Amino acid sequence: MTDQNSLQDRWALILGASSGMGAATALELARNGMHIFGVHLDLRATLPNAQRVVAEIEEMGREAIFFNMNAADAGKRAQILDAVEERLKAEKEPSHVRVMLHSLAFGTLRSYVPENPKQAASQRQMEMTLDVMAHSLVYWVQDMVYRGLLGPGSKVFAMTSSGSTRVWPEYGPVGCAKAALDYHVRHLAVELAARGIAVNAIRAGITETPAMRKIPGHEQMLAVAAARHPSRRITTTEDVARAIAALSDEGTAWMTGNIIGVDGAEDIIAH
Repeated sequence: MTDQNSLQDRWALILGASSGMGAATALELARNGMHIFGVHLDLRATLPNAQRVVAEIEEMGREAIFFNMNAADAGKRAQILDAVEERLKAEKEPSHVRVMLHSLAFGTLRSYVPENPKQAASQRQMEMTLDVMAHSLVYWVQDMVYRGLLGPGSKVFAMTSSGSTRVWPEYGPVGCAKAALDYHVRHLAVELAARGIAVNAIRAGITETPAMRKIPGHEQMLAVAAARHPSRRITTTEDVARAIAALSDEGTAWMTGNIIGVDGAEDIIAH
């Protein structure tokens, strides 16, 4: 755990809070004393995931306010932030969101120029993937800053991947989104530095998550990563969540504009 005095009774906003990195981070921040606003998009089959996360947070004595809405929809974003603003105003000492995590993993996995033209990534699919997985970070940060929901001491994190600089089969649209996300992080960090808001990207190692299991050939990727990893295991969502919690401490305010590897040295091993 981090120094609880720094995070105790503060609020975090997690985009993609019902599974994978988002769920693990929500739980870890709650263990460190934080209350959680969670945004997720689940149908009946996967809704129990979100309900489980909420129940675990509440069992820790923390508050969990979750929204089952499309985080990439401007109207839904406004509704969510209205509710967040209203809840923070009810605090004894009204404050802003201390930690924001962008962990949206919804995009198209298709080749650009496959043998069958009908299987190629379309313009609509490319634009949707970039909007959800990259550009939405900018829109959320803009709205939160203008509403006063991010302020001095706030930490913004975005989940990137090594796919932003490497080519994997059918990963093109998502890899492009991750590359755009990395730039958004750097640009936001520069613009928000004077406001005391830190912005960083977290580049996790290969991790088995629901999103990872949708990548064609993911079984081989997981096996190769485990075999060549210096620790002989792959990264877990808990590894990443603990790192984010540590980086959320007030003592890391000067760390901003970085792509931070949380992979146990996986990325520097020769392929």
